[in-house]
Amino acid sequence: MEDIKKFIRDVPDFPKQGILFKDITPLLQDAPAFRKVIAHFIARYKDKPIDRIAGVESRGFIFGAALAHALNKSFILVRKTGKLPWKKVSMTYDLEYGTDTIQMHEDAVHPGERILLVDDLLATGGTAGAACQLIGKMGGTVVECAFVVELEFLKGREKLKNAEVFSLVKY
Repeated sequence: MEDIKKFIRDVPDFPKQGILFKDITPLLQDAPAFRKVIAHFIARYKDKPIDRIAGVESRGFIFGAALAHALNKSFILVRKTGKLPWKKVSMTYDLEYGTDTIQMHEDAVHPGERILLVDDLLATGGTAGAACQLIGKMGGTVVECAFVVELEFLKGREKLKNAEVFSLVKY
């Protein structure tokens, strides 16, 4: 999967000074590269016991929904506060400076369901960790967290202790 790295653009000082942002939009704009990523995820998860796929706002929606479609699984939205229109459950988590909250509809996960959590990038693991906790709070089990990109130096895996972690590309 190292060849996928050529479709991930470095954007210095975004969203703030000192951050080197990994931009996946070139990957999305190249149909063969995007298909290759989804094909790798399909190969990994087609025979795993998964009931639903959850995608983290917003780029996790892109990869998660495509994978859910390919595997004939339902798709769950994990969103920031105020974006879901119906009854919700929430999880607040710590950021470097402050807190954030994610939400899911209260009927998104049923007790005993096995959930695959998908996002584009694993950095510090805060959002993915909160999503795993939220799924657990609803009675589900996260069988694995799947990412296109992992920034290993930020040690995000450490916040995902209760789930397996898979990433296609590592920096």
